Amino acid sequence: MEITRKPLLFVGSSHDDLKAFPDEARRDAGFNLDFAQRGLEPENWKPMKTVGPGVKEIRVRDATGAYRVIYLATRPEAVYVLHCFQKKAQKTRKMDIELAARRFAQIGD
Repeated sequence: MEITRKPLLFVGSSHDDLKAFPDEARRDAGFNLDFAQRGLEPENWKPMKTVGPGVKEIRVRDATGAYRVIYLATRPEAVYVLHCFQKKAQKTRKMDIELAARRFAQIGD
């Protein structure tokens, strides 16, 4: 049986931001996005209801710190990558949540 895989659509600067991750963190993020593309749950994620309904955050850690990929996989046409960033504090910065929410709003219905 062939597994269907949704395309990844990067919103705003999210693709460049992801490419700027250190190698190990970028590999882990890509591996987890592949899960999302195939309709599976990533290894380490949490819902991001403050960004929008159905939005999730992939949580990646390597020797240099914590990294996050905020995405939406509930749409039938694609997995939308809204925001990728290094997390520097316990709580996600308001500006990161607001940026992801603005990009979520750009997707529309």
